[in-house]
Amino acid sequence: MSNTQPVTVASEHTALKARKVAFAWEDTPLHWVPGDPFTTHTINVLHLLLPAGERWFVHVYKQVLPHVRDDRLREDVIGFIGQEAVHSQAHDDVLPHLRALGLDPTPYTAQVDWFFEKLLGDRTLPPGKARDWWLKERVALIAAIEHYTAFLGDWVLGAEELDRQGADPVMLDLLRWHGAEEVEHRSVAFDLFMHVDGGYRRRVRTWAAAFSALVFLWQRGIRFFMENDPTLSDRRASFRDFHDGGRRGVLPSTPAMLRSIPRYLSRTYHPSQEGSTAQALAYLASSPGANGLPHPANGGR
Repeated sequence: MSNTQPVTVASEHTALKARKVAFAWEDTPLHWVPGDPFTTHTINVLHLLLPAGERWFVHVYKQVLPHVRDDRLREDVIGFIGQEAVHSQAHDDVLPHLRALGLDPTPYTAQVDWFFEKLLGDRTLPPGKARDWWLKERVALIAAIEHYTAFLGDWVLGAEELDRQGADPVMLDLLRWHGAEEVEHRSVAFDLFMHVDGGYRRRVRTWAAAFSALVFLWQRGIRFFMENDPTLSDRRASFRDFHDGGRRGVLPSTPAMLRSIPRYLSRTYHPSQEGSTAQALAYLASSPGANGLPHPANGGR
C-alpha cells in the first residue's frame, strides 16, 4: 500500500443502528459536576452545539446519499444518519431542564442555528460544478468535525475522574452513550469524504475551518453559560481554567487535543486507527439510558 493512502483497520468496522434512548433529568443539578461550574458548563456547551450541528449533518448526508456508489458505505451512511438524529434530540431534551434551573440557552442556540442553517446551509447555486463544490466542501467539514467528536467520545469513555468527582450519573450516561456511538461510527464521515472527493488540500482547508469554528463557538458557549448562571458571583472563564481541567482529568487535556491535529492531517490517517470499537460496544451494552435500565445512583429510575 502506498504510504500516501489512508491505512484502514478493518476489524474496527461494525454495523450501525440507531438506539432508542431515554434519560430523566428531574434530579440532575445545574452544576452536575459538584462544586465545579466551569467543568459543568464547558461540557454543557455540547447541548447547545450538537442539536443544530447534527441536524445539519443529517441534512447534508441526505443530499449526498444518492452519490454513494458503494453498498456497504451506503448502509454505514444510513446508520450514521439514524444515530445523529437521535443524538440531536437527546441533547435538545436537556435544554428545558436548564431553563427550569434558571439558565435559558435560547440566545446562544439562536446563534448556533444561524451558523449551521444559514452560513453552512444550502445555497442557490446552478447545477454543476458550483453545486457539487459546495456539497463536497460540507462533506469534508463534517469529516473534520467528526474527528473531534470521536476524540471527545473516546475521552469521555475513559474519563474516570468525572466519576470520582461525583458527576451526575444520568448526565455521564448521556455523554458516554453519545461518545460510544461517536467512536462506533467514527470512520463513516471520513470514508464518505474519501468516496466523493478525498482531495488532500480540501481535507487540510476544511480541517482549519472546522477547528477554528469549534474553538470559537465553544469558548463563546462557555462564556455564555458562566455569565448567565444565576448561582455564580465569580463568572470568569479562561483558557487557564480549561487547561487546569485537562490536567485534573475532568476535561480533555490540551496536549492530547494538539496531538490529534497532525494525526488527522497525516496522509495515512484513517479514523479506525483511533479509539476502540470493542470499548464503545461494551459501554453501549451496559448503558442504562440506551437499554431502558434505571440509574441506581440517581434515585433508581
